[in-house]
Amino acid sequence: MKRNVTAVALALLTLAASAKQGVDPEMDKFINDLMGRMTLKERIGQLNLGGVGTPKVVGSAKGLDKAVKEGLVSSIGGFDPVAAEDVQRFAEDSMRVFIPMITGLDVVHGYYTTFPIPLGSSSSWNLGLLEESARVAAREATAFGINWTFAPMVDISRDPRWGRVAEGAGEDPYLGSLVAQAMVRGYQGDDLSDGETIMACTKHLVLYGASEAGRDYNTVSMDDVTAYNYFLPTYKAAFDAGAGSGMTSFNVVNGVPTTGNRKVMTELLRDQWGFDGFIVSDANAIAEMIEHGVGGPQEVAEMAINAGTDMDMSASLYVACLEKSVAEGRVGEEVINTACRRVLEAKYKLGLLKNPWLYYKNKDKRKEIVLSPGNLDVARRLARESVVLLKNSDKVLPLKPVKKIAVVGPMGQERAELLGCWSYGMSADTMSTFVEALAREVGPDTEVVYSQGSNWTEQPAIYKQGGEHPSDSLLMQAVKDVADADLIIATVGEPAVWSGEAHNLTNPDLAEAQKKLLYAMKETGKPVVVALFSGRPLVIEDIDKDFSTILQAWHGGTMAAEALADILTGKEAPSGKLTSTWPRNVGQIPLYYNALRTGRPYSGFWATTKYIDSTNDPLYPFGYGLSYNEYKYDNLRADKLQAKGEGDRIRVTVDVTNLGSMPGKEIVQLYVNDPVAKISRPVMELKDFAKIELAPGETRQVSFDVTPDKLKYYDSELKYGWDAGEFNIFVGPDSRKVEKLAVKWDK
Repeated sequence: MKRNVTAVALALLTLAASAKQGVDPEMDKFINDLMGRMTLKERIGQLNLGGVGTPKVVGSAKGLDKAVKEGLVSSIGGFDPVAAEDVQRFAEDSMRVFIPMITGLDVVHGYYTTFPIPLGSSSSWNLGLLEESARVAAREATAFGINWTFAPMVDISRDPRWGRVAEGAGEDPYLGSLVAQAMVRGYQGDDLSDGETIMACTKHLVLYGASEAGRDYNTVSMDDVTAYNYFLPTYKAAFDAGAGSGMTSFNVVNGVPTTGNRKVMTELLRDQWGFDGFIVSDANAIAEMIEHGVGGPQEVAEMAINAGTDMDMSASLYVACLEKSVAEGRVGEEVINTACRRVLEAKYKLGLLKNPWLYYKNKDKRKEIVLSPGNLDVARRLARESVVLLKNSDKVLPLKPVKKIAVVGPMGQERAELLGCWSYGMSADTMSTFVEALAREVGPDTEVVYSQGSNWTEQPAIYKQGGEHPSDSLLMQAVKDVADADLIIATVGEPAVWSGEAHNLTNPDLAEAQKKLLYAMKETGKPVVVALFSGRPLVIEDIDKDFSTILQAWHGGTMAAEALADILTGKEAPSGKLTSTWPRNVGQIPLYYNALRTGRPYSGFWATTKYIDSTNDPLYPFGYGLSYNEYKYDNLRADKLQAKGEGDRIRVTVDVTNLGSMPGKEIVQLYVNDPVAKISRPVMELKDFAKIELAPGETRQVSFDVTPDKLKYYDSELKYGWDAGEFNIFVGPDSRKVEKLAVKWDK
C-alpha cells in the first residue's frame, strides 16, 4: 500500500531525529524538507546514474529526457560537458522537484593537463606533488562542470599481468594509503562547495587488484587476515581522509559479488570504519551480478540495495525494480530513504542544492585554466620524479656532449601514446614528441634524428598499426639511419592501450619486434640507452643482462617528453623508485617484497620454495631506483634499543651522504620485521620513508620515530594490536639493500 507524501515526510523527520551525532543540523533540516516533498519513485530516482550524449538511460527503455523529467536520474557522466550542461538545464526546467545532477567522470591522472599514470606518479614517492597534481585536475575538471571523480583507484596489486595495475600505487599498503590520502586531499581540498574542488570516489571496493591470473573482473579468493593486513588499508585510508564516495568492484570475493555484499558495504565500510558517504556501483555492475549467477534483475537489484550499494551506475535496475521490491516487502522503505539521504548529502556538501550552476562559474575562464604554465610545471616536475633509473653500469647517463643522437623505437615520435590509459587526449595536440623535446634540450650543436625501427608488435591481434611497413623493413632502415650517430636512445615498451581496464597480458614482456630492434642497435657497437614506456612492470631479464643503461619512463603524461629529456641530459638527477616488484620471469608472478616467511627458507637442499630454473629474487625489488649520484648510508643507530608501552618511541637515525657531483633527491626507506608474533609476519614491511634533497658532498641525518602504531597488525581473530618482544628495523635505499637494527619493546 502506498504512503502519501505527508506520511513519508513524518517518517523521514523521525528518521532524522534519530540520526547519528555529528550531522550538520542545517544540512539535515534542508534534506528532511527536500525528501519530504519527494515521492518514493523520485527517491529511488536519486539512486540512478544515467548517461549523457546517448539516446537513453543505459539499460533502460526510457529516453533520457523523459527519465530526467520524471526524477529518475540523479547523476550523469561528464564525457561531454555541453551535453552535461544541457541535461542540468533541462532538469531545472522540467523536474517536479528539481534536484541538481552530480556530474561524474574518471579524472584519474589529470583532465586536460595529464600527469603520469598513477603507478608512475607513485614512483615519485612525493606526496606533496601528488596532492598538487590532484588539485590541478580538480581545478581543470570543475571548469567544465565535473564535480565528482571516479578516483583514486587504491587497489593493491601484486600482478603486473593485470592491466589496471597502471591505475594504482603498486603493491604496498603503507605507501598506497599515503598516496590515496594525498589524492583525496588534492581533489576535495578543505571545502567541497567552493566550486573548484571535486568529490573523490574510492575504488574499487574491494580486493579488486587480487583477481585470479591477472584477469580483469575475475574472481578473488582471500582470507580475512591477508585482506585486513595488506589489501584493505588503502580503502580505509582514503575514507579516513574524507573521500565522499566509494565505488564497488566487478569481482566476486569468496563467492559473493562485492556489489551485493553486505559484509563489505555495510558491516565493514559503515559499521567498522564509520564511512558515511554514498557507494556507487561500477558501470553496469548490478546487472552483471545476474551473470555471476545470484538471481535475475529483481533479485540482484534487491541484493545490491540491501547490501548498502546506494547508487546504480548505468544498469537502471533500481528505477526498474525497487518500487516493486518495497511494495512486496523485500526492501524496506527506510533502506531507500537512507540511500537517498546519502546521495542528497553529497549534493549538499558539493554546494549543488543551493547553487546548481556552481561548477560552471569558471566556464568563461576555461582557456586560461587548462594547460596553464603553472599546471604544466606541476606535470613536468611529477613526470621527472616518476622516472626510475634501472641501470647505468657504463655511466652513459647523464648524456655527454656529442654531435649526433639517434632516437629509434615506436615511442619516439608519439604524442597521445605518452598520456597512458584513462586519459582523454585533450592535450595531445599541444604536446612535444620525445624527439622534439630532446632536440630542444641538447641544443643546436647536437643533431637529433629519428628512425622508427619497429612496430609495437607484429601480432595484429594485440595491436594493429595499419599501413606501416613490417618491422623487418623498419629495422633495416634504422640500421642505416644510426650509422653515423654517436649514441642511440631506444624508445620502446607498450602503447597506452596495452594497459588499463580489460587490457591484461599473459606475459608482460617486451614485444619480439622491439627486442630485435634493441639487439640490432647493440650490434652497432654504439652506446644504447633503453627508455621503457609502459603501464606496468615489464619482464626484461634479458634486456637487463645485455644492456648497460635502462630507464623506466612509464606513460608520463602531457609533459612526459620534456621530463625524460630533463633526466637524460642531467638537468635533474633521477629520483624515482619502484612501487611494484619487477619479476625476472612470468613464472614468478605474483612476486612482492612483503611476503611471509616459510618453514624452509630459500637456502639449502630442502628449501622447497625455490625454483630449479630460476632464483626467487626479483629483477628489481620494491623501492628500487638509481641516481646519477651514489648515496652512502652510514651509522644506523637508535636513541635507545628498548622501549615500553604505547606512549613510548624509539628514534632511528641514519647518515646519508651524496657522494656524487650533482644535487639529488634520495628516498630513504624504513622497514620493520616482527620475528615472533601470534601469526606469521612478513620478512619486512615499509613503515616510513623520507624524500630528501642533498647537495654534492652533503651529509644529512635522517631520523624516523618508531612507535607501537608501526608494529601493529591484525591477528587470526582480526584483533588489531602489537606484541611485546624483539623487532628488526631496516633502513636503506630499497627493500633489498638495507642495514639492520634490533630493538626490544615491552608492554
